[in-house]
Amino acid sequence: MASSMGGMFPGQQPPGAHPVGGPGGPNQPGLPPGAGNRGQGANTLVDDLEASFEACFASLVSQDYVNGTDQEEIRTGVDQCIQKFLDVARQTECFFLQKRLQLSVQKPEQVVKEDVSELRNELQRKELLVQKHLSKLHHWQQVLEDVNLQHRKPTDLPPPGPLAFLEQASASLPPAPLKPN
Repeated sequence: MASSMGGMFPGQQPPGAHPVGGPGGPNQPGLPPGAGNRGQGANTLVDDLEASFEACFASLVSQDYVNGTDQEEIRTGVDQCIQKFLDVARQTECFFLQKRLQLSVQKPEQVVKEDVSELRNELQRKELLVQKHLSKLHHWQQVLEDVNLQHRKPTDLPPPGPLAFLEQASASLPPAPLKPN
């Protein structure tokens, strides 16, 4: 696998042309100048990506830009740095996509294993999420039940014994008149 990553990391000589752009020579459209002529001491995609990121950051905090008065020149310089970073990022992404394609052709079972692993992880994450929501649901159901019990009227409570119905019925009758002695 490490030998198939040629040209990506420092100290490795890329096999043939630059991995981005497919077959063809260095003058093929879509390849950056000199991309197919990389030698042992040349920058790799990772080096290019790091350098272009540092250039973007440097252009934003540079004293030349801070003290500069020509806003259009500053904007153009920053835009160029960002565009170069995006181009190198696309090349890096393309490199990894090509390596992924090679892996899927050479070892399709590895891709299936990775897919199964990702699906298992996603299923586990979703099960945890369902459990979390269920625990919240039970909590709020209990809170709602407690609130309902607190707001019940005493007449709404179930009768405590067999004579409770008669007590409740007699409580609703008007008081009996008093007998004279």
